[in-house]
Formats: sequence, structure tokens, C-alpha cells
Amino acid sequence: MMNCLKCQDWISQPVTWSTLFLPNEQTRLCDSCQSQVDRINDAICERCGRQMPMQTLCDDCKKWQSDQKYRDVLQYNRSLFPYTPFMQEIISQWKYRGDYQLKEIFTPYIKKEVRNLYPMKSFTIVPIPLTKDRLQDRAFNQATAIAEIIAHHNKNPVKDALSRKANYSEKQSKKSRQQRITTENPFFLTKTLETNVLLVDDIYTTGMTIHHAARLLKDAGCSHIYSFTLVR
Repeated sequence: MMNCLKCQDWISQPVTWSTLFLPNEQTRLCDSCQSQVDRINDAICERCGRQMPMQTLCDDCKKWQSDQKYRDVLQYNRSLFPYTPFMQEIISQWKYRGDYQLKEIFTPYIKKEVRNLYPMKSFTIVPIPLTKDRLQDRAFNQATAIAEIIAHHNKNPVKDALSRKANYSEKQSKKSRQQRITTENPFFLTKTLETNVLLVDDIYTTGMTIHHAARLLKDAGCSHIYSFTLVR
């Protein structure tokens, strides 16, 4: 017996030979919570991974591709979940209420699928950093937690190659879409990389954060930069 990580209800799992020696990783949610986990299907924007019908590029990505500064700095982003109200609750509980254990909800999905989302086998995993104050408030960086799950299952290294400027205001959720897109680059490089890179964050909204980071890494000699976020 175990508790659902989201609602804390008991999960009853029948004991079989397979569950006795190899427990089912998908059972960290009860049936009710599991039924509310939506997945992004194959109909997506080819660049940012947004779920959408009958279109190769979403309007945001058309704008990125028309901007000479950011055109092609990112190969593409892939995400696992759409930003539904249920997923918003989980992310909020994880990030803002410090429930670190909730990362185990995502581990089976990441383990199963990330290896098939990108063409390169060798790359450096770079989590999007928090400011020092934000890290102190939360006690952990959710992007680093995701990066470590990926690294554990594909054996590529995690490197903190980026840091945030001390005077940068990080509350992107309080900004409009236009304000996010026009904000100054909040990052600076702390390590030199000349490898393929997988940027990792929890949520892709406008793509501004990922494109800022990708621009710096591209200028520093990283040839192919991809990104992974849990939620799009």
C-alpha cells in the first residue's frame, strides 16, 4: 500500500510476481488522479511541441523564425503534458509549496520517452537556473530535478552552465506575453561548452526563457541545442 502523491489517497495494488519484484512505476497516482493526466499527442508544432491540429508551425514559432537574433538557435522543444488545470495544480504544489517528492509522478514518463525525442546520443544536460533568492525560497530547482532524472536514465552529464543575473526579476508569471518576449536576457554563462546541449525546464510558455539560454549557448560554440520541458 502507498499514498497517491497528489491527493494522498491510498493506492491499492494487487500483489503479483511482477509487482513483488518489479513494482509498477505508474502507481504513484491513484486511479482518479491518473485519469486526469493528459498527454500531448502526435499533432504538434514541429518546433515548440505545442499540441495543435493541422499546422506545422504555431504562430509563436513563426515569430521566432522571423527574428534574425533567435532564428534557428533552438532545434526544437518537446514536452510531455499540456498545461491543464490538473497539471497546473501539480506544478504549483511541486514548485511553490516545496513538495519535492512529486517529481516521482513524472519519472516513469521521462524514463520511457525522453530517449526517443531527440536524434543525438551524446549531449550535455543544462537545467535552466533559478536566482539565488528563488532557490533559497524553494530549497530546490525543479529544472535540476528533471535534468537529474534524464541523466540517471541516459548517462549524459548535467552541468550548471548558466546562471541568472542578480538584478533580474524572475516572476515571469506576472508578466504579459509581450513583456516576456521583449525582456532582456537574464542569463550569463558560467561554463564553456562545445557540445550538443539539452536545455531543461519545467514549463514552456512563450519560449522566451529557452531562446535566451539557447542564444548564449549557441554563441559560445554549442552546435545543436534542443530543449525539454514537462509542460507546454
